[in-house]
Amino acid sequence: MHGGIVGAWSAVPGLAAVVVLRMASLISHPYAYPLLEALHIVGIALLLGSLVLFELRVWGAAAELPAAPLARLALTLSLAGFGLAVATGLTMFGTQPGELIANRAFVLKMGLLMLAGLNAAAFHSRGGLAKMDGVARAQTLLSLGLWLAVIICGRWIAYV
Repeated sequence: MHGGIVGAWSAVPGLAAVVVLRMASLISHPYAYPLLEALHIVGIALLLGSLVLFELRVWGAAAELPAAPLARLALTLSLAGFGLAVATGLTMFGTQPGELIANRAFVLKMGLLMLAGLNAAAFHSRGGLAKMDGVARAQTLLSLGLWLAVIICGRWIAYV
């Protein structure tokens, strides 16, 4: 039994090489990589569009709309967009991991993504939706700024 696990584990580097080669072939495909990029942008649009809608509500816009149902809808769309962006982003990363890890704009984008996630976790953990106070408004401004910076870094990846 143990030999089987060790034998299977020893195949991982070879399997990883095959996966990397397959992923790298995506970048030269005339339709696959551009489609991947387009889906990545759709994910970002879903994420940011629904976040901005909810953040406007936190700032008092459309006060006649109940915040909780709007937040549920926005969070669902944001998570769907984030999931799509992550799935496509990881696939694109798999096509050229070495180059991306060495790219300052990519590294900065990953750091900003982490900060955006921490900000969202802090917003929800302190009950920002129920409070909608000055701290919640500051967190939404920070959120918007972080996500815009993520998008800008994403565009700069090709140029640095």
